[in-house]
Amino acid sequence: MASTSELTAHTGFWMRMVSNAVSQEFARKVAGEGVTVAEWSFLRALFDHDPTPPSLLADRMGMTKGAISKLAERLLAKGLIVRTENSQDKRAHSLSLTGEGRAKVPVMAALADENDAEFFGVLKKDEHETLDRILQALAARRGLKTTPVD
Repeated sequence: MASTSELTAHTGFWMRMVSNAVSQEFARKVAGEGVTVAEWSFLRALFDHDPTPPSLLADRMGMTKGAISKLAERLLAKGLIVRTENSQDKRAHSLSLTGEGRAKVPVMAALADENDAEFFGVLKKDEHETLDRILQALAARRGLKTTPVD
């Protein structure tokens, strides 16, 4: 009879354990700024590229247009983005950060930096660089492009 592997024998177990801890702490931090991780990812995606049509944002983030639309509605209600109609095509529109939304992005980026430092600062510099390189290689080789939002 074949042996049954332990949970801890799997790389995915350890990745999930660390990922959950990192993600949950970051979610708590951005919640203090009144946004979710998904909303932060959306705001950050707009930060360097607004105004942006929702379809382009969906492609950039690897998300469906429906998911982008739901996030946009929440951020519009919070006053963090604005929707602008296309003057040539009334059916088309673009999304941009409001002043408040633009001001929040560096604050939340600092929280992301802080969160990374808290979790990965225990690694030596070469260990951290190796971990990043391995994770980026796995994502590239598996064709992973979706912005992680949960």
